[in-house]
Order: sequence, then C-alpha cells, then structure tokens
Amino acid sequence: MATKIRLKRIGRRNRPFYRLVIMDARNRRDGAAIEEVGWYNPTAKNEMYSLKEDRVLHWLQEGAQPTDTAHDILRSAGLAHKWHLMKQGLDEAAVEKEMKKWALEREDVLERRRQRAEAKVVEKKADAEKRVAEKAAAADTATEADAKSVSAKAEAAVDKVPVDVEKSADDGSKEEPAEKEETKVEDESAETAAKDGSDEQVEDGTTKDKEIQEDQEEDMSTDQVEPKKDKSGKKGSKKTAKKNGQETDDK
Repeated sequence: MATKIRLKRIGRRNRPFYRLVIMDARNRRDGAAIEEVGWYNPTAKNEMYSLKEDRVLHWLQEGAQPTDTAHDILRSAGLAHKWHLMKQGLDEAAVEKEMKKWALEREDVLERRRQRAEAKVVEKKADAEKRVAEKAAAADTATEADAKSVSAKAEAAVDKVPVDVEKSADDGSKEEPAEKEETKVEDESAETAAKDGSDEQVEDGTTKDKEIQEDQEEDMSTDQVEPKKDKSGKKGSKKTAKKNGQETDDK
C-alpha cells in the first residue's frame, strides 16, 4: 500500500488548522487517516508545528512519501536532514553530532533572519520619518514663501500709500480753483443773461413806443389830409359829401 505524509485540514473558515497524518495515497485529502504524527498551525506566530519525530522516521523507513508542504515542515524541524544522514548509513553517535551542528547553524540562520526582519522594520520607520520630515520641510518652505510674499505685498502697499495721498492732495488743491472758475463762469453767464434780458425788455419797450407813435402819426395824417382834400374840391369820403350836401341844401 502506497502511503503519504500529508496535511489534513480542520478548523473553521478563515482559521485554518492542519494535522500531519499518514494516509493512503488513494484517499481524498480529508479522508480517513492511518495515524496522526503531528499538527501545523500557519496562523500562529511562535509555535507553528509539533511533530512526533520517532513515528515520522518510522513511516519514512516504511516508505511513506511526504508531500511538498509536509517536506517543508520536516526540513524546518530537522527531520529531513536526520533522515538524509540515516540513509547514508551513519551510526547514532555520528547522526547526533551532525544534528548538533545543524541546530547551531539553524540558530544562526534564524538569528540572521530575525536581524533582517528588524532591519526592515527600522528601515520602514526611518523611511516613514523621512517622508514626514520632507513633508514638514515642504510645508515650512511653503509657509515661508507665503509669508515673504505677504510681507512683500504689505511693503509694496505701504510704499504706494504716500504717493496716493500726495496725488489725492494735489487733486484736491487743483479742483478748488476749477470749482471757483466754474462758479465765476456761472455768475458771469447769469449776469450776461440778466443784462441781455433787461436789454431785450428795453428794446421791446422802445419798439412798442415807436409803434404807438407811428400809429398816432398815421391817424393824425389821415385826419389832416381828408379836410384838405375837401377844400381843394376833390372827392372825399361819404361823410364829407353828406356834410357838404346838407350845407348846400341849407343854403
């Protein structure tokens, strides 16, 4: 019967837990196991596995073949190296000696891994602090630039204020004579208008007097001319004819 050393999954969803079992190669993954020789917990941080070394070696000698994942676990525990030494035909003393060397080397490897992990953590922290410092420096430079621009604008405004004040003072001094000239012009125009009005009234009065005198002269001339015509024997008006006829009849 072909047997395998494989993992059998148990546990709930999102919390995997495996048992290292000896199983017939024809059975499904979660099928019936021949023997349990350990367990494996991938979510643990410290103790991730536990193995029965003597039973694992026994089944290896019986011809059981570990899967890839199971082989990785055996190599981490040192059973794969021990099984390699046993297959070379070394006695128990030599195997123990080589396993001690392997344990020391394993400790060195783990220490180097731990140091690398700590160095990565330190580097990440340093990078984070550097980024924060760069952001703070950029913010400080931006604030300094804003402050400089604000101060420059304020200085420019202060420099411009006296010029504006002088201009306003000059404008005010120049506007007063203009206003006076305008008032003078208005007064002169009013006076001229008044004079023109009085002259027009005088002229109108004189023209009216002249017209009245001319009318009177015309009336007088007509009254004087008519009797002269009567005395001269010329035809006169009807009134004069009647008067003349009456006088002749009376006579």
